[in-house]
Amino acid sequence: MPFSADAWANNAARYETIRTMGFNEELAAGTLSRQRFEHYIVQDAHYLVGFGRALAIAAAKAPDSERIVQFCDAAREAIVGERELHTAFFADWGISPEAFAGMEISPGAHHYISYLVATAYAEPYEVVLASLLPCFWIYAEVGKDLLARSVADNPFAAWIDTYAGEEFDAAVRAMIEATDAAGAGASPKVLAAMHEAFTTATRLEYVFWERAHRGDPWPV
Repeated sequence: MPFSADAWANNAARYETIRTMGFNEELAAGTLSRQRFEHYIVQDAHYLVGFGRALAIAAAKAPDSERIVQFCDAAREAIVGERELHTAFFADWGISPEAFAGMEISPGAHHYISYLVATAYAEPYEVVLASLLPCFWIYAEVGKDLLARSVADNPFAAWIDTYAGEEFDAAVRAMIEATDAAGAGASPKVLAAMHEAFTTATRLEYVFWERAHRGDPWPV
């Protein structure tokens, strides 16, 4: 069984919890408050910088030029491409670049970013890819699910369409293929570390959304 199929099966219950959590139920219904979605978008914009850094490190560790290009392109898309979506929301809501720069990273986002960047620096290439895959894959599956049940004239349609779209789906398929190729030659020890990384990142996906839904201030 390819690594991706095994890892997804092992985390299927966690994905279902993410798919049906309050944040995503309210996104589909179009009832999520602007305050909650604004908090999420701001934190996601911060997160994408860290995600891009981790992808860039994956490119540096990649075994061949094809993978170097793949992960460099993915890092660029995370920071430049996907943040265009955030910028559009910021413009609609009157959040200037200066205002965004003054909005600190929340504990949940900080945890997720720190985990990915630390993993990218410290772990083997195979484990790095396993830690990055859930963000790609879960966003795509959630996006498709939200699109299927979204209300008409949903105020969050632009966000849903981005992650339910064919362009993002192609990037996800490429990431799955790269991770499976890396896992195919992994030792049992590395393969176990890949599964641990995939599960940890899946859990952090839930934490990111759940804390955006209820608010995530620093306690002190």
